[in-house]
Formats: sequence, C-alpha cells, structure tokens
Amino acid sequence: MSVKEDSMKSNGVAVMNGNPERVLTKNSSKDSCILNGNVPCVELSAASDSENKESHPPSNSGTHENGAAEGLSDLAPADELWSTSREKGVKLRLEASGPGSETPITIHQMFKKTVDTYGDHPAYAFKKEGQWVKVTWKQYYDQCRAAAKSFIKLGLKRYHGVGILGFNSPEWFIADIAGILAGGLTSGIYTTNSPEACHYVAASCEANILVVENQKQLDKILQVKDQLPHLKAIVMYKGEPQQKAPFLYTWEEFMKLGEDEPDKKLDDIIKSLKPNECCSLIFTSGTTGNPKAVMLSHDNLTWTSNQAAVTFDINYAEEVTISYLPLSHVAAQIIDIWLAISFATTTYFADPDALKGSLVNTMKEVRPTCFLGVPRVWEKMQEKMKAVGAKASPMRRNVASWAKSIGLQYNYSIMNGENLVPWGFTLANALVFKKVRAALGLDRCKLCLTGAAPITKDTLEFFLSLNIPLLELYGMSECTGPQTLSLNHQYCITSCGKVIPGCKTKLVNHEMEESGEICFWGRHIFMGYLNMPDKTAEALDEDGWLHSGDLGRHDQKEFLYITGRIKELIITAGGENIPPVPIEDALKAEVPIISNTMLLGDRLKFLSMLITLKCVLNENGEPTDELSPEALDFCKQNDVKATKVSEIIANKEPAIYTAIQEGIERINAKATSNAQRVQKFVILEQDFSIVGGELGPTLKLRRPIVVKMYQKTIDEMYPEAKQ
Repeated sequence: MSVKEDSMKSNGVAVMNGNPERVLTKNSSKDSCILNGNVPCVELSAASDSENKESHPPSNSGTHENGAAEGLSDLAPADELWSTSREKGVKLRLEASGPGSETPITIHQMFKKTVDTYGDHPAYAFKKEGQWVKVTWKQYYDQCRAAAKSFIKLGLKRYHGVGILGFNSPEWFIADIAGILAGGLTSGIYTTNSPEACHYVAASCEANILVVENQKQLDKILQVKDQLPHLKAIVMYKGEPQQKAPFLYTWEEFMKLGEDEPDKKLDDIIKSLKPNECCSLIFTSGTTGNPKAVMLSHDNLTWTSNQAAVTFDINYAEEVTISYLPLSHVAAQIIDIWLAISFATTTYFADPDALKGSLVNTMKEVRPTCFLGVPRVWEKMQEKMKAVGAKASPMRRNVASWAKSIGLQYNYSIMNGENLVPWGFTLANALVFKKVRAALGLDRCKLCLTGAAPITKDTLEFFLSLNIPLLELYGMSECTGPQTLSLNHQYCITSCGKVIPGCKTKLVNHEMEESGEICFWGRHIFMGYLNMPDKTAEALDEDGWLHSGDLGRHDQKEFLYITGRIKELIITAGGENIPPVPIEDALKAEVPIISNTMLLGDRLKFLSMLITLKCVLNENGEPTDELSPEALDFCKQNDVKATKVSEIIANKEPAIYTAIQEGIERINAKATSNAQRVQKFVILEQDFSIVGGELGPTLKLRRPIVVKMYQKTIDEMYPEAKQ
C-alpha cells in the first residue's frame, strides 16, 4: 500500500511506524499531506533483520504480550501522558506487543544488568600523562554509588537538581548517574553559558548541588550563588578552588564525603525510583527567550537508548565511541552515556580542545566503531581534505578524482538497491578509500552518523564518494534524541532515515501543500516542560502526539525528508511561504569561500542574504579577521591578494563579490517562483559563532538573535520598510 493510499484511508493523517504494518490514526482537527518523491533508496529485508538480532544476548528490556509486562506494578501512579511537576509520574505509551512493549526499567536496573554481565569490560578511558587509563564497568558502577552517597551526605533532596557545568569527562558521567541514583534530577549546563544563564538552569531545577569543571566555571556560579536559595554545595572536578569556603569541595574531597553513609540508605532510594518518573532535565538551547526544561523519565532514557542500539545492530561489549560533543545536548547524552550503558560500549574522552583541531588525533588513536559528528565537524574534515588535495601532484589529484567518481557510482547503486560494483572499485578502495578512512581514524567505524543540524548535499556526496556514507538522524530533546535513523543498508541521501521501530510519525498539514508538520508518538516522548503547562500544551496535543514544529514529507519508501521549520518559514509581503535552509545551503555549496548565510524577507517585498566568510577561529572559538586556508585558496584562484575579511569588505573586492553574485544567480535560476529569488546580499565583518551568540550549542542558526544583532544592516537593505 502506498503512502498516498494510507493517507486517504486514515481521514487524511498518515502514520509511519517501525512495524511491518502501518498504524493509521484519525485526527479530526487537521489534515495530512505527504509528497511522494523518487529519491533512490534501499530497503532492509526482514530476513537480514532477524538474522542480525539473533546474535544479541538478551536485551535490557523484555517483551511481554498485551503490554502486561512484569514490573508494571512498579510504576508510579499516573492519570496522564504528560506532567509538568517534578514529583508526578506519567502514563507510558506502551504497545501491546513487539517494539514498544518492553518492560519499563530504571537507569539503575539497566546499569546493574550491564555490570553483572560485563563487569570486567572497559566502560570508559581517559588520558593521564599522555596514556590512556581504562576503567571497568564494575569500577564505574562503584564510583557512581560512592558519588551518590556523597550527594546524599550533602543533603540532595528528592526531585531536586544536580547541575553539571563542564567539558566531557568521567566526573561528568559519574555526577550525572549518581544524581539520578540518589533521587535527584540531573541537569547539564552548557560551558558557554553566561553566569545569568547558569543561574536560570540552577534556579529552574532548584539545584542543591552544582558540579563544575574548573575555576573559570566556578567563578560564574559564585557570581550568582546568593540568588540560589536551594544550593548547598559546589564541587570542582579539576584542580583546587582559588578560594576556601565550607560549601566548596574538590572532586577528591567530594568522593570521600559519603564513605560513612550506609549502603542501605542509598539502596532504599534506588528501590523507590520508578521508570515513569522524571530523572533528567535537558534544557533546550532556546533561539528566543529562556530555555525550557525538558523532563525525561527513566523509561525515556532506557527504552530509547536500548531501541536505538538494537536498530543500529551494534554488538554488546564490542563498540568504541569518543565523547566530545556537549553533554548538555540530548544526542551526546544518549550515545555517550545511556546507549553505552545499555550495550556496554567503551567511551574514550577527547581533549577539551577537540573541536579546535585535536579531535582527529584522538580519532586516529581510538579508532571508534561508532562516531557522531554534527554537520560542522564533517564540513571541517571536508575542508581540510580539499586543502590537502589541492596541494597534491596532478597525478594524485587525477587518481583521487577517478576514485571518487567510482565511490559515488557504487554508493548510489547501493541506495538504488542494485548493489552493482563498478569496474575499478577494488583498486579505488586500495588506493584511496582505505587510506582516507585510516587518516581520519575511521578505518573500523561501522556507523558514521550526522545529526543535530541540517547538513548539505555537497558534504554528504563528498563523503559518499570516499565510500563513507554519513547516516543522518533526526529528532529533538522532547523525543529523547532520535525519532528517525538511517542505517548502512537503509538510507537515502538528504533524507534522515526511517522511524525507529516502536515509534510512529504523523504528518499534519500546515498551510503548505507539499509537506506537513512532523508529529511523534512513542515511549521516547518526553514527560513535559518543568513548571510550564502552557508550553507543554503547545508541544503535546490532546491525544499525546508531540508536534515538532518541523515540516517534512515521506517518499514512497517511507524515508523522511525535512523541508523546513514552521517558525523559520519566511512569509513574504506577497504571502508566499519560503523555507530558508535549502536556499542558504545552495549558496554555500556554490561559493566555497562562504561560511554562513541567513536568508531575510519575512513580511518584506523581496529576499536578501546576510553572508559571512570562512575565517580562522582563535583558541576561545571566536572568529578572527584572518581568512581560513580554504578561503585563501579561493582568493588565490580568483587572483585576490586579500588575507583578511576586512580587506575584502573595505575594497569591496570585485572578484569575490562577483563570485557571490554569480552563485546567487545560479540558485535564482532554479527558483520555483520570482518570490524565491535573492535580490540583495551583504558580507558581514564577522563570522557567526557559539561565543558570539549567533549559533546554538549544536551550531544551529539562532535567527531572531542574528536579526537583532544586525538590525541596522537589515534596515539599510530595506529602506522602504522603515518609511
């Protein structure tokens, strides 16, 4: 049955689920629209799926028919699917059988199962004096129990916060898990947060304890400490605090605090934990206003991590990952902490300067089997490889170009389901593909993942041509991370994969014929926003579906494509709805010197573009005036002698401005209407960055903030709008 037929039979609402049979649900208030595409893709056969799963030991969750899972009596009483109170449980979205019907378990139950089975296997590794130090699952568990007892000693109250402010480290993991075991709500705080932003998080979760990395982060908290009436202690896990105070502890002091606390006291708290109660808060980065505290239950974390691991077909106690993305973000937490516990993977901690250049060194040392990179990480790799390639001899460039054409041909064949191996593939693999993988530290990586922000087709095809398929994921904090996954044997370029088995996707029309708002259902749906009933009601409809705010479509094989975001849609003065991301990405692909773009034109007569150029970042991650190596190469190719962004702008460098104008003309030629043509552009003096505030923690563009920062520039492009 086609998606179109499903849509017609379900009163206009098409629902995609992970089971062989689609579930169709009625929605009386809105219609759905699904645009079928013809993008090449490959299906996962039922036979190969069952063969893969048979090799796994028993899962951390057990399946029970009709939802009558043993242990359901251990759930907290609940009348609703959502809650905004830290103390109330919620009803779980249990399926009657199959994926989604597994027995709900707590974080401790999942952890203990792994420790009992793989206690001597390495859980994590960190560098000390240049050498990797490995810690087993049994040692890790004991560390978490010791920290939990110290939290109890410090007076952590049930359902109160443990805030963690610092770069990824064993201490971050231990504090996170220990806070949950001790009955608290763990809350990550972004290291880039201002003191005021740190205060907001700590106050929202009524934090009793804050765990900070170093003096720099401690100073932020000390500035706002007097405004946090619930705060009882601060623990610093690197170095010694410059000041002494009775509420300040080093990590070593902290870990010894609870030694005399009876084990029974902790065990009683652990036994009282319920799978359908809140244990963790993820604070959304918030493009406008203050972030919202996403309440995640034990079941959200344990079910989602286990189901993602099963879907990816990863192996117990065999996988290796690198922790470097901000742990305050749900994607990093799911892979680095919770999926790792579920399937006993080994996590290596990168250096704090990972995103400033050292990550590739860690990758070559660790050789991960699974690696998640946000799009900017893959783009940086692409830029560096292109820069190296440009300096190679003509012969080497020709060989690389030939091999990449073979790689692209082969991988498109895989996506089409043809599985044709082109002539010369074996030679191309030996001469180029294997060497590139080894140089990147990806020679044994089975899953090269990308998510958290849009990635361009140019970057996807670049890696595809090197026989490195980047598997796109899609989701949000409110669905505990993933909603759809791409697999090595089931992916479509520019799609973000298929819905996770046990979950459902529904498309609901939103004033656009070719796509609909993407809505989610499943065990991974969050409990609600802490103390925000109105915002929770906006996100969850009366039937419990989560409305993402994203626009998307399914193709005929149920791959999901993101086509825009409702709040990001530009609605011109003429009333035309325009998704900005495809136009922005197209220009970046056309003109390699461009770093970031932002389309303008909401309620205005025409579209224009803010543009930044690629530049060097300083040690704090701030953009400098110096052009990046790739930008310098572009200048050289166009006979431009400028080495700084300011020089290009001051001289209005004709070759650069012409190249950008010609790029705009090329994308305008493909526009579906005159309203979608870009008519003006401005090059900004400084690139967008996290530090500057234009980009969020996962490098998503924060459009309202950019508009506010550059309002004067925008007004100059639209003088008639000011009249």
